[in-house]
Amino acid sequence: SNDDRSLFECNQHFLLSLSHKARRRRRRRRRRASMDAIKCSSTFLPLTNPNTLFSNHTFPKFPAPNFNRRAAQPLSISAKDTRTTEPENVAVVEKPPLSKRFLVSDGLTSPFGATVRDDGVNFSVYSSNSVSATICLISLSDLRQNKVTEEIDLDPSTNRTGHVWHVFLKGSFEDMLYGYRFDGKFSPQEVLEADDNCWPQMACMVPTLGEEFDWEGDMPLKLSQKDLVIYEMHVRGFTRHESSDIEFPGTYQGVAEKLDHLQELGINCIELMPCHEFNELEYYSYNPILGDHRVNFWGYSTIGFFSPMVRYSSASSRNFAGRAINEFKTLVKEAHKRGIEVIMDVVLNHTAEGNEKGPILSFRGVDNSVYYMLAPKGEFYNYSGCGNTFNCNHPVVRQFIVDCLRYWVTEMHVDGFRFDLGSIMSRSSSLWDAANVYGADVEGDLLTTGTPVSCPPVIDMISNDPVLRGVKLIAEAWDAGGLYQVGMFPHWGIWSEWNGKFRDVVRHFIKGTDGFSGAFAECLCGSPNLYQGGRKPWNSINFVCAHDGFTMADLVTYNNKSNLANGEENNDGENHNCSWNCGEEGDFVSISVKRLRKRQMRNFFVSLMVAQGVPMIYMGDEYGHTKGGNNNTYCHDNYLNYFRWDKKEEAHDDYFRFCRLLIKFRDECESLGLDDFPTAKRLQWHGITPETPDWSETSRFVAFSLVDSVKKEIYVGFNTSHLATLVTLPNRPGYRWEPFVDTSKPSPFDCITHDLPGRETAMKQYRHFLDANMYPMLSYSSIILLLSPIDDS
Repeated sequence: SNDDRSLFECNQHFLLSLSHKARRRRRRRRRRASMDAIKCSSTFLPLTNPNTLFSNHTFPKFPAPNFNRRAAQPLSISAKDTRTTEPENVAVVEKPPLSKRFLVSDGLTSPFGATVRDDGVNFSVYSSNSVSATICLISLSDLRQNKVTEEIDLDPSTNRTGHVWHVFLKGSFEDMLYGYRFDGKFSPQEVLEADDNCWPQMACMVPTLGEEFDWEGDMPLKLSQKDLVIYEMHVRGFTRHESSDIEFPGTYQGVAEKLDHLQELGINCIELMPCHEFNELEYYSYNPILGDHRVNFWGYSTIGFFSPMVRYSSASSRNFAGRAINEFKTLVKEAHKRGIEVIMDVVLNHTAEGNEKGPILSFRGVDNSVYYMLAPKGEFYNYSGCGNTFNCNHPVVRQFIVDCLRYWVTEMHVDGFRFDLGSIMSRSSSLWDAANVYGADVEGDLLTTGTPVSCPPVIDMISNDPVLRGVKLIAEAWDAGGLYQVGMFPHWGIWSEWNGKFRDVVRHFIKGTDGFSGAFAECLCGSPNLYQGGRKPWNSINFVCAHDGFTMADLVTYNNKSNLANGEENNDGENHNCSWNCGEEGDFVSISVKRLRKRQMRNFFVSLMVAQGVPMIYMGDEYGHTKGGNNNTYCHDNYLNYFRWDKKEEAHDDYFRFCRLLIKFRDECESLGLDDFPTAKRLQWHGITPETPDWSETSRFVAFSLVDSVKKEIYVGFNTSHLATLVTLPNRPGYRWEPFVDTSKPSPFDCITHDLPGRETAMKQYRHFLDANMYPMLSYSSIILLLSPIDDS
């Protein structure tokens, strides 16, 4: 509608202003880098700004432009250097009158946020260091004119209990947004004159009792985690390309329309990259290399923790708040109808407010010292690599986190969460002391801010919460401050981890690096070296590629990253990719190199599908998507990050077919999703000859056979040498081994199904080898063989 377009333009103006005023922060996700020490220009705690509109956390947030205060209603601004005895400098002005549009009463302290009750709305927010609070209400019409519709001062004697400000309002809240303005002691370096512009503000919709969403009886699928095949995807990128051929590309609705593709592939769980409201223009600048603009595409910079990203909704209705919520719910409901669970990638390690030079949008203006890890003089600890670190283990902050997760489970029906830089949640908070955290002193508790703790309170709360304990919980078990906890993340027996060690080992072994045969075998068993003793194979989320790094196609095409298009002189992104270009760099190579690359992609996929644990594949890898060697495409809203539906169709009978059949095979095999680590009763290791595995430093051959109640027994072999080899197979009287997968063969004979035309002819080509209980393997190839009864006739 026209109203929506005007509001969109208004929001774009806000975000552009934000991107130009804020210090440009690069999201360089260096997983094992040392902590980047950040110096802060302010020297006072807490750092609060009296001109901040704060969007609290229980309902969606929508960006708004900078609100110019009306001349008749300027705000009192106080600046006092607490270290001196100089008199306080005060600009005293008139406060706005009590509301004539709303009935105002005391309100309740809980729950936090804006909550509909008793024909009105209760507002509650925690702010321990503020001396005054004002609730600001903005109609959509005034929003477009940069005006605050109504300001209601809260009375500390009636509207404050402890550190909680609260008020109950009755009146018409249709198309109304709200925010808070706080006053308190703040750094004199940041004093604002009465006529100065402050940071662009954020406000969110006041909740109303609208039409209830029809879930059509939707219930949690509660799929066993050992049976999952996870598909990491980006909502906008999945359907934004014109080849998607849908009405609303780049939206929740667009993903819902394309779920049949995932069902055809065999996916039963999607992991959505950040869908919380975030500042997409955080990095906004012209990109002369591609001729477009850099933006925050990935979304790892949250603004609204209780709001789905509004831009991902269609433009089909005026009620943009309800639209985003309902379209997200529709996506979840439609996924569940197809047997697909929905996991959200949540960013609870930092916010969009950056360091001391970043914008003051919410937490910094409400209670800086509570919500962020701060050093004694106000410096921001930067364990996230993004300027700040969320103070996860502070009692108020950890309750906020639990409330947020509960909201997405109970209200939005999501099935679990992947925690970005999850290791930050294991670090001790600012103001850490045992009494503050546990309620009583602990002898010898001398932890400093950011020290990893063995029993982090926030992870304890999540793990034992009656709502959250039953959902999937996946940690990215490292952070940008050098903490690496893969296999050691505090887990309470239920947490899983992105297994970064699986990724690195598999990449090394498949490309033929010496010394990795034993480690590769551990990966195939579900990494018992990491998870045995308290956890299971399905606690390992196995992946070869993810959003952060090379795609599968680029992994076999480039030795070196090519990130110049990011505008950081190729200094961003991971330098150690464990990749191999198969002999020639880039796309324009010989036919023999192209053939080898196809084999290697299939080898990686076989290793992912036959390993114990939970396989995860990245969007587009099922057809061989390329990003041109860019391994850090966080800032590109273009073809680099768009799923190419035309390319998928081209690969439908080639690599896509191979991936689809391998996922189906995994689902059919009882032995490839075990509930516990395999033992010698089921598993046998082999070398070039049966039961003689070679774990030497130079070994590049690994094979195993696995007893399966459905397939009887399967044989899997990997030859990552540059030389071909002839393998002697285990003898099984009365049975013959028959090939199911051979990655050295051209499609469709790379995966031989029973309904494949020409199957009998293909089998005859192997017969003389199989009758001798042998099988020839080309260099850099993998095979899966199945037992078949010998027909004496």
